[in-house]
Amino acid sequence: MTDTGNRNSAGQEHPPGGGGATLQGRRGADVPAESRGKTTIADTVVAKIVGMAAREVPGVYNLGGGMARALGAVRERVPGGGAAVTRGVKVEVGERQAAVDLDVVVEYGASIVEVAGDVRANVISAVERMTGLEVVEVNLTINDVHLPEEESEAEEGRVS
Repeated sequence: MTDTGNRNSAGQEHPPGGGGATLQGRRGADVPAESRGKTTIADTVVAKIVGMAAREVPGVYNLGGGMARALGAVRERVPGGGAAVTRGVKVEVGERQAAVDLDVVVEYGASIVEVAGDVRANVISAVERMTGLEVVEVNLTINDVHLPEEESEAEEGRVS
């Protein structure tokens, strides 16, 4: 049996009348949606995901260094200032990868090694699931340990 159709070396049929050109860069309903444009994810979006994911981990008291937490507390009291979800979070976002730096305050009594591992796992999972970016590193700096008596001293110092 002999194939009498017009085919190129890749086995694709040529349109009648010769020419040999195949359609490339096709458009229409048969082209998958994910190949019709470019999605760019802003650093601030990734930073918010990181901040929320890190705060979900048991043993994390807060994010940010001492000065960042103080400024964040002032900002939260100003109308329209809002909560600083990204306080203590730095991200670098490329086209396909992201790197994260976190400043963390851990609760007294929690294992810092376990909390750090859990933060890494939760941050990587959330960012990769929500953005599709590969997280290449999550660097943590443990800036402080929150002591239970610090909270009671702060409450006593407040004027109602």
